[in-house]
Amino acid sequence: MRIVISGAGAVGTHLAKMLCNQDHDIILLDKNEELLKNIDSHLDVLTIVGSASSLHDLQEAKVNKADLYIAVTQIEEVNITSTILAKKLGAQKTIARIDNQEYLIAENKAYLQNLGIDELIYPERLAAKEVIRYLSHCGTRQIYEFSEGKLMLYGIKISSKSEIMDKTLEEVSKMTKDLDFRAVAIKRDDKTIIPRGHNRFTKGDLVFVVSKSDSVEKVMQIAGKEKYDIKKMMILGGSRIGQKTALELQEKMDLKLLEIDKEKSFKIADELEDTLVINGDGRDLDLLVEEGIAKMDAFVAVTGNSETNILACLLAKKMGVKRTIAEVENIDYIDLADNIGVGTMINKKLLAASYIYRFTMSADVHHSRWLTVSAAEVLEFAVKKDSKITKDKLSNIDFPDDANIGGIIRDGKGIIATGNTQIQEGDKVVIFTLASAINKVERFFK
Repeated sequence: MRIVISGAGAVGTHLAKMLCNQDHDIILLDKNEELLKNIDSHLDVLTIVGSASSLHDLQEAKVNKADLYIAVTQIEEVNITSTILAKKLGAQKTIARIDNQEYLIAENKAYLQNLGIDELIYPERLAAKEVIRYLSHCGTRQIYEFSEGKLMLYGIKISSKSEIMDKTLEEVSKMTKDLDFRAVAIKRDDKTIIPRGHNRFTKGDLVFVVSKSDSVEKVMQIAGKEKYDIKKMMILGGSRIGQKTALELQEKMDLKLLEIDKEKSFKIADELEDTLVINGDGRDLDLLVEEGIAKMDAFVAVTGNSETNILACLLAKKMGVKRTIAEVENIDYIDLADNIGVGTMINKKLLAASYIYRFTMSADVHHSRWLTVSAAEVLEFAVKKDSKITKDKLSNIDFPDDANIGGIIRDGKGIIATGNTQIQEGDKVVIFTLASAINKVERFFK
């Protein structure tokens, strides 16, 4: 596939990194020559210095031959203009990054599609939805739903309270026969392991599990996780993520939002009628104590500054807050933040790149997700007639060692995969895979 990406910022660069080893021809277009030189030295992509809204530069990038054109510059107007021009020049499919909620209204979205924009991506909206999902499933580090919750993927940290600590997968399977779940990966230190029966769970492991929704609570129990409700929450930062999260949750819980900018805090207060908006610096311990941080069930830090969010969440945990979520946009900080116990992390660049990534695959992929603290991807494939995955039961098809089939959705029901499972046409299959196996996995679904 020939893919042209306009915008060599964090989203565009991470997307190029994900795609450059997947047998695609990647062209990266940006105005910043120095930035492109640095990318050139690290990634196997063609870089072109130019403007995403210039017809001449788009033609130089040969968008007329592009199977996919992606505009992810920092400027929404440039992305919209660029994708319209790219479509007119002959690009087969176009995707534009936006920063405006009104473009997602059905009639406006249809209008933009008529102009030539096939898909819209709004990273802040994805991030807000992510925060809300995490808050609704306490005890998990990451959680993702497939087919409206028919199957769930979530990460659980193994502690000394866990019944499964120091046990092998085979031993756990024998003690939990009535549960519909499967451990598909283990993140241990800086390594992601695709586990087999002999692998053992150890303290500090982050275990990724696929299960039916009605098994989540029981899995949490054997993992030693306490169930609790979130009734009081504090949000640090009046960013678009913070505002969208508050707007969605303010009628369901006692909510406070701290914003350092005085003028902005007044504006947010007018828009969020059921949220107590406080003008103040969230790094001020006295202010946090005064506003009752120790009584909060959850603390969400989304200031846009990774260092502030990490430190604020560590402080909240020290004060006894059970659920902490930090926006960590500096990708280099993610592993460090995970190791020091920040809690759950979101990164809107990774969310946007993952959302776009599924459009680059030749197999039919309904969902794709690059997991924040793991060098792995979770994908939901739709099974086509005569695809290789349907030829025999799973134990006989020589599936890649660095990937795991977690479960399938068939006729609206979730099924946890075993060696005896036979995949059928029309199934949706949830796969957990390391980056090294993505091409091999994709071949099973073509």
